[in-house]
Order: sequence, then C-alpha cells, then structure tokens
Amino acid sequence: MPATPSGDDQGRVHGDNTDVEGFRRALSTFLEGPTEGIRVLLLGAGGAARAALAALVEDGASEVLLHNRTQERARAVARRIGGQKVRVVAISRELEGEDFDLVVNATRMGLEPGDPSPVDFQKLNRAGAAMDLVYGHHTTGFIESAEAAGIRTTDGMEMLVQQGAASFERWWGQAAPVEAMRDALAERQSS
Repeated sequence: MPATPSGDDQGRVHGDNTDVEGFRRALSTFLEGPTEGIRVLLLGAGGAARAALAALVEDGASEVLLHNRTQERARAVARRIGGQKVRVVAISRELEGEDFDLVVNATRMGLEPGDPSPVDFQKLNRAGAAMDLVYGHHTTGFIESAEAAGIRTTDGMEMLVQQGAASFERWWGQAAPVEAMRDALAERQSS
C-alpha cells in the first residue's frame, strides 16, 4: 500500500525502501529488454548488492554469480536472497573465460577517483553490458575498464533517478516526472 502525504496508514508507522525497484527500473531502461534468462556477475554483498540480487532473482535471471572480497558475507547474502540461482565465486580467477550478459558493480570501488575496477573485463570471455551502481562527478575505473573492452555501460545515476521516482509515486500516488528528475540531476552533476 503506497504511503500518502496525510500518513493515513491505519495510524501505524510504515517504512519502505526503493532500492530494489530503483535497480529494477534502471536495469530495464539500460537493457531495453527483459531480465528473464540473463546470466549476471554481481560484485559486492552490501545493501546495493542485496537490492540488485533481489530484483534479478525476482525478475527471472537464469544465474547470478556473486563475488565479494568477504566470501562468508557473500554466502550469507546468497542464502538469504538468491537460493538456487546464485553461486558464490570465491576468487576472481574462477571468473576467467566466463560469459555474462551483465556485470554489475555494487562495491564501493569507484567512490573515490582513481579507484581501480573490481573486475578485469579482459579476463572475461564476454560481457554484454556493465552497470555500475556508483555515480559521481568522475568516471569510475569499472566504467573505464568496461568501455576499454568495448562493453556498453551505465553508471548509478539512473538507479538514483528511478529510486526517487518510485518514492515519489509511493508518496503521491501519481506518476513521477522522470524526465524532469533526470534533467535536474544532470544539471546538478554539471555544476
């Protein structure tokens, strides 16, 4: 049930999160097609990774390989959210020669200018697209590395816009002005 400005939720406090929906919408915009049946490499096991994993599993990704520097944390996330569709990959050597329709960076690598990419795209056999959940005024190492390998990319700006749009819609009960939101964010980024 969407929240309303009057707070009319039978007198109870209601919490919500737009991370999963924001990722889902951003991915849909980026892929220009369904998530169903895709094979994904997901990097990270924090909050953004959990949201991405939930959306990918719910929307029918065929398999998600989850890689995190802390393997036990990755296993816990996989058990809690992923079920049989998720396989934890312990070391990056296990990724060499693999094919992915999508690679998602949900690590903190890229928050600081100069951070390296958490994956070497040259060691993968194929990656159809690369989605970085990090955004900022600089291009991340993940995006630079993917583009150098000829892979189509997007950063976390669209997820931020889509999270805001989902929040707007839940709060006001009407369609969000997504284009105006994108324009406002782009203007802010350029200043």
